[in-house]
This record gives sequence, C-alpha cells and structure tokens, in this order.
Amino acid sequence: MTPCRNLISMGLLLGVLAACSSTPPPPDWQSNAHGALKGFTASYLSGNTAAAEIEFSRARTEIASTGRADLVARAELLRCAARLASLELDDCPEFQTLAADADARDRAYADYLGARWQGLDGTLLPVQHQAVLALSDAQADAPVLAAIEDPLARLVAAGALLRQTRLSPAGIELATEAASSQGWRRPLLAWLGVQLQRSQQAGDQAGAVGLQRRIDLVLGKVSTKP
Repeated sequence: MTPCRNLISMGLLLGVLAACSSTPPPPDWQSNAHGALKGFTASYLSGNTAAAEIEFSRARTEIASTGRADLVARAELLRCAARLASLELDDCPEFQTLAADADARDRAYADYLGARWQGLDGTLLPVQHQAVLALSDAQADAPVLAAIEDPLARLVAAGALLRQTRLSPAGIELATEAASSQGWRRPLLAWLGVQLQRSQQAGDQAGAVGLQRRIDLVLGKVSTKP
C-alpha cells in the first residue's frame, strides 16, 4: 500500500479522512466523508450556511459509522477552524464533548484555536502553525503569516492571533486579502468588518468609507457614497 500524505488543506483532513491513492481503493465511508467535508468547507466559507450544515451532517454520519470518536472529533476541529477563520469565536463545544477520545495532536490544535496557549506544546501543532505559536511579543506577525501558503491556514492563524490580541494591522490586511483572493464571502466580510471598526476608532473617515464600499459590494448593495 502506498502511504498517503498526512496533511490536507489546513492539516485537519488527516490520513484516514483523505481519499488517498491505495490498493485496494479506500472504503466508501472514507471517500464520502472526505467529499462531504470538502463540500462543507466550500459552502461555509462562501456563506451558504444551509448547504454547509447538510454537508457536515453527511460527513459526520459517514465518520460515525466507524465507531471512531477520535475521527469525529477531528472533523469537528475542521468545523471549528473554519469558524475561527471567519471570526466566529467559540470554545468549539462540539469538539469538547469528544475531547477525551481525541489524540494529543487534536487536543493541542483545539487549544491553539481556543487561544489557550499557555504551556501548549507547539510540536504537536500542524507545521504552519508552529511558527505562529512561537512568535514573541517583539516579533512582527506579518512575515510569519505571509509564509503560510495555504489561504485557509493563514486565516486560521490570523484568527488565533486576533484571539490573543496580538494581530497587527498588517496581519489583518493579510487575512483580508487571503479571503478576498479566494472569493470567500463569509471570512472576507468578517475581516473587512474588523478593518472598518479600527478605521472608525482611529478617526480615518476616508478609509472607513472605502471599506464600507467593499462590504456593500460583497453584500450586493449599491453604495451611494463616493
């Protein structure tokens, strides 16, 4: 059997959830779950909540058919990460109910997403997030975020830093443009909202007007402001 890569997308569709090349072919539940999780992610980030919920329910049903609570927990982590990328901040309650059955890497990743960084072992995190965890207060975050090639992983990292109140304006801009480049409406609106709030607080009227125009455009509204 040919070994398959362990990390797909943001490091959450691990191993057995991936439709990896193998002989014999992977079981149906594996392929179905992988496809449904991809569908969930695409629908959620595009802002189609109803379709996302249907896809995730389908994925969870497929995975639960194995009786593997650790795999269900891993799928819940994917949902938590997508929410964090879109700045929907919570403590991942669905994962917490399964945390006792999750492996150490997944529990560490849940702590990372939840901003529980004190004493967190960075070696248990996906590689692209280890450098984020290691950032000192004196280091600029933008170069580390820019080095994360996967746009969803970059958004997750930016969201984690925002929860830590350590995200710089340059980091916020990188997150915004990561969402924009992919056409992901849900996180784009969230990050534009952060920029708009900061512009308003800084008294930057021109910047706020420009950001509101972008938000209106994404929402399909016609802005009357020049």
